[in-house]
Amino acid sequence: MKKDKIKPMLFSNLKQYNGKQFVKDVVSGVIVAIIALPLSIALALASGVGPEQGIYTAIIAGFLISFLGGSRVQIAGPTAAFATIVAGIVARNGMGGLALATVLAGAILILMGCLRLGTLIKYIPYTITTGFTAGIAVTIAIGQMKDFMGLSYPEGTVTIETIDKVKAIALNIGTFNWHAMLVGAVCLVILIVWPKVTEKIPGSLIAVIVSILMVKFLPLNVKTIEELYVISNDLPKFTLPDFSMEMIRTVFSDAFTIAVLAAIESLLSCVVADGMIGSHHRSNMELIAQGIGNIGSALFGGIPATGAIARTAANIKNGGRTPIAGMVHAIVLLLVLVLLMPYAGWIPMPAIAAILFMVAYNMCQWRPFVHLLKTSSKSDILILLATFFLTVIFDLVVAIEIGMLLSLVLFMKHMSEESEIRGWNYDIPDEEDDPDAISLKVVPKSIRVYEISGPLFFGAAEQIATITVKEFTKCLVIRMRGVPELDATAMHALEGLYERLNAKGIHMVFSHVNDRPMKMMKKSGLYDKIGSENFCDHIDRALERAGELTGEKE
Repeated sequence: MKKDKIKPMLFSNLKQYNGKQFVKDVVSGVIVAIIALPLSIALALASGVGPEQGIYTAIIAGFLISFLGGSRVQIAGPTAAFATIVAGIVARNGMGGLALATVLAGAILILMGCLRLGTLIKYIPYTITTGFTAGIAVTIAIGQMKDFMGLSYPEGTVTIETIDKVKAIALNIGTFNWHAMLVGAVCLVILIVWPKVTEKIPGSLIAVIVSILMVKFLPLNVKTIEELYVISNDLPKFTLPDFSMEMIRTVFSDAFTIAVLAAIESLLSCVVADGMIGSHHRSNMELIAQGIGNIGSALFGGIPATGAIARTAANIKNGGRTPIAGMVHAIVLLLVLVLLMPYAGWIPMPAIAAILFMVAYNMCQWRPFVHLLKTSSKSDILILLATFFLTVIFDLVVAIEIGMLLSLVLFMKHMSEESEIRGWNYDIPDEEDDPDAISLKVVPKSIRVYEISGPLFFGAAEQIATITVKEFTKCLVIRMRGVPELDATAMHALEGLYERLNAKGIHMVFSHVNDRPMKMMKKSGLYDKIGSENFCDHIDRALERAGELTGEKE
């Protein structure tokens, strides 16, 4: 297998770069920036921070991740997956706590890349990623109900957790504002219908413009961004977070969550992009770039960033094929920040809610979710639903932890069920299609044969205790052609079996021990105790050796 390089993809792409591709990258970068603008503002507000924080993130993290990343076409910035996590961190520890958590997450991502852990994404079950992605989508949608319906909450209302938000909606449904609902509904219709008209201009931009015109020129009582937030077009300023041990301990679990989620989402986005352009990303370099991008974002007032699948797909569709497109997208957003940011205050809050509803719908993957419910095993459905409901009711950290724990426990249960230890039956013919079946052998009664199949690990090690010998048994032959793995617990059980047999003067002979179990036996010393001459590569040779030890031949 080709080794994954730790080298930015940009440096490789520049070797064959030309003016024609540069034009395509610039055009694509401008279009992606137009798409990213309302999304960055909306996701920042959903994260409990100011609108400019979303733009800072798209500019700084977007540029650094494209410049240093391991993908040709990845576009990075704030994403919906982080919205509820960031909002919770900001509510508990403020912007300082968020900045420190993001810097630590960046350091973890860099470490993961340097340790070449980029391929570990394949060990996270599809049921877990589908479950928590759908759960995040539901939490985002619930979080936007307030602005979409124009609800007003009493001062001091706590709305950090999703359950708190549901309670607040139920208690304050009487403050419903049909003006806000009208603006939100119009925006939602535009977002649904516009892509069928044209994909050249993003529907979110049209929805924002229409909503601004509605509020400006119609007698509608609808709150806008500038009524709730202070809008600034200042360039991001360098700010060093509090690196005290107390603060690090407080936010470290949040940092780990950000790092894991950033790794999962970014590498998934890279895999999707690879399929669209027929390329191959450098996963470890991508992790390092994600780490540097997140550190840069945090130090200059931004929020966590990751690869954005929708923006990456838009980049590909518009001709972007090198990291230059992502860098152009960041530069265009910088110009927008300086020249147009004050006008962002005109955007009505229901328009932001409508955009986030569409983000939630697009990320919820309800079709794969339903497909899994219809076609998966009971254990996979359990993991899917547990991860989904835990994400909605509690948070992503609890969901991933319990989802992974359930996956491991159920996997071990399935593997232990695949492991089997059975003694050869001397009276009933075995499988006729097996040339080495017992029905074709003549085995003396003093020689007892057991065949083990499946991985021998701690979940199946207790089955070794089922191996029994008779009073007249002089030699035990253990056939291991179907054992690919052997762990320390099973090794200990085999050593215990050897000690019991040795005390009774019964010999042990092994047949067809595979490489990995053999390595474990040699390392533990059992190989030397039994003797190399008692390890045979075929059952015929093992039976012959057993006959030599017992003085009986076939």
